[in-house]
Amino acid sequence: MTTSESVWTCPFRHDEALEFDPFLARLRSEPPITRIPMPRGDGAGDAAEDGPGGSAVPGAGGPASTAWLVTGHRHVRAVTADRRFSRAALIGRGLPPVTPDLVDHAESINLMDPPAHSRLRGLLAGAFGDRQVEELRPRTRRTVEGLLDAMADHGSPADVSDWLAAPLPLNTVFELLDVPGPDRAPLRRWATAMMSPGTPDCAAAAEGKAGLRAYFAELTAARRRHPGGDLLSALAAVREDGEFLDAREVAVMGMLLLVTGHNTSAHQISNIIYTLLTHPEQLARLRARPELLPAAVEELLRFIPYRQGVGIPRQATEDVELDGVTIRAGETVHVSYLAANRDELVYDRPDDLDLERQDAPAHLTFGHGTHHCLGAPLARMELQVAIGTLLTRFPDLRLAVPAEEVRWNTGSIWRFPLALPVAW
Repeated sequence: MTTSESVWTCPFRHDEALEFDPFLARLRSEPPITRIPMPRGDGAGDAAEDGPGGSAVPGAGGPASTAWLVTGHRHVRAVTADRRFSRAALIGRGLPPVTPDLVDHAESINLMDPPAHSRLRGLLAGAFGDRQVEELRPRTRRTVEGLLDAMADHGSPADVSDWLAAPLPLNTVFELLDVPGPDRAPLRRWATAMMSPGTPDCAAAAEGKAGLRAYFAELTAARRRHPGGDLLSALAAVREDGEFLDAREVAVMGMLLLVTGHNTSAHQISNIIYTLLTHPEQLARLRARPELLPAAVEELLRFIPYRQGVGIPRQATEDVELDGVTIRAGETVHVSYLAANRDELVYDRPDDLDLERQDAPAHLTFGHGTHHCLGAPLARMELQVAIGTLLTRFPDLRLAVPAEEVRWNTGSIWRFPLALPVAW
């Protein structure tokens, strides 16, 4: 039996389609707070976390040290809700980037602590409330219908990633920010250059970052002169102590929303379609009972291990006792939302996909606590509309290739099919 003081050897990635990482599966039978080696001397390690903000490439960095890894559902919730575990304390410790040229860590809302984090989150929260998101649903449905019209016109087979999964979330962000149509192509190109993990062309990434900064600085100034009803206009109009927010800060928030706000939805649309098409009994249940769709989306989000690794780390700012384990001030702590979503103490038959699962606790795919993904309501709405409309429009939808021939992304912390050919 491994104790909480033992150190596991862990690869921090698993690239077999959407199979759950065997290392994390083994850890579920061990104590929920354990030691793991990290591939950097400062223990600030590896891999992805919830929603917008930076994350890290597996294997980056220098000599290994150890950090704490928290895997239990209850324990993950405790760490992520406890302000004694700080992300801001890690700024300057050399977190390895997932992309060639991320937005500076100090500018990322995901590496802020309250009160700075609370301030920015409060400014953005109004755009992602339940009422605001529901007002977007009819427009999103029209967008999805248009994308699927184009896919149908193209004919079977078609890559549903290209026709639906990729364009929908990006178009939604463009609509939120009211980006003019002619500007969208260069913004898409710059964002892609910045957010392409493993790309050796750092010059292209730096050019993309500079282009986005300049564009959003100019757009912020224009929205202050001529405000509209969009999110960027609302941010540009905010005053604190009688003064406008710093224009650079507003521009960075717009930039972050664009380059990071669409990843989760885009990848998960493809992942959910693949999962349903490879679980025909569950798909048949959903087709027979379309009212299951909201609950089905939640179960799919719990079940699908859509990223690699163990999360943006936190640092203990003082000694903290957690379930009998003392985490010392200055020590690094990672949480695994993936492992928490398969906790056998919380979910019956956690490795089974069950679209009619009853009385299940909320999954942690969107995080928890201070850094719970701000865009979760928007992502849920997009997934419901995209999947529900797709299944209605194409009742005979199926994979156009054997499942084992679907090619998967292996160049970053995100897990998703590079292409998903479907037929009908």
